Amino acid sequence: MVESLGHPWCGRPDAGFSYLLLNHSGKVEPRMSLLGKAAVAMWWKVRPEQRSEFDDWHSHEHFPERMRIPGFRRGSRWTSTLEAEGFFVLYELEQYETLTSKGYLDRLNAPTPWSTKMMPHHLSMVRSQCRVAASFGGGVATSLATIRLSPDAGRETDLETVLVEILRELAPKPGLTGAHLLLTDTPKTSSPTTEQQIRGADGAADWIVLLSGYDLDVVQKVVADQLSSSTLRLAGACENSTIGYYRLAFTMTPLDLAAM
Repeated sequence: MVESLGHPWCGRPDAGFSYLLLNHSGKVEPRMSLLGKAAVAMWWKVRPEQRSEFDDWHSHEHFPERMRIPGFRRGSRWTSTLEAEGFFVLYELEQYETLTSKGYLDRLNAPTPWSTKMMPHHLSMVRSQCRVAASFGGGVATSLATIRLSPDAGRETDLETVLVEILRELAPKPGLTGAHLLLTDTPKTSSPTTEQQIRGADGAADWIVLLSGYDLDVVQKVVADQLSSSTLRLAGACENSTIGYYRLAFTMTPLDLAAM
């Protein structure tokens, strides 16, 4: 039994969490809007001639496979509104330790025949294993902006403080539904997984802002007004953040597996 105490989680280093919670043992914990404390964020391209089979495989085999792994709470796939070949995928994980769990590593090192066939078609792969630093709002909306950025050396605290306050204010605005900050923290592993070896070397983002909403025009305007590269630069980010816009294609949670 988890009970909300109804107080803002403010004035703390982990101020990105929306509320205080009291768990069954009486311990106060942060309540998060994303479905866990960690995430895997990925961007890649798929050529048009592979798109139909990719969508079939990813929806009917790959997502169900991932949702059967303990600690995976939700997966969502998004298609780019800016380039026909672009995708973004987000896995929301219960704990950071899920990234190095036996269940996950077993799957990464034993891809199915269909996965083995499809892995080489993940082009320009960027794969970031992240801790959730801030999360406001909730649910899954139809539109999403992703912003990949890095802090200037020595300005990490300044930038995170500014981003957390901006995202806190944005999530409840009309047209928007959620605002989140992910920080890449790649686990130390001994060697690349089998899936990585099939794909080739993956890139990785550093910090990631996610802004979701039910109105793409609003999402784009908010990014242009409050999260543009020039605005982020003044707040402590390096130059040339990477901004993408996406529409929801598919989402799944472990609860959906019962109907399959």
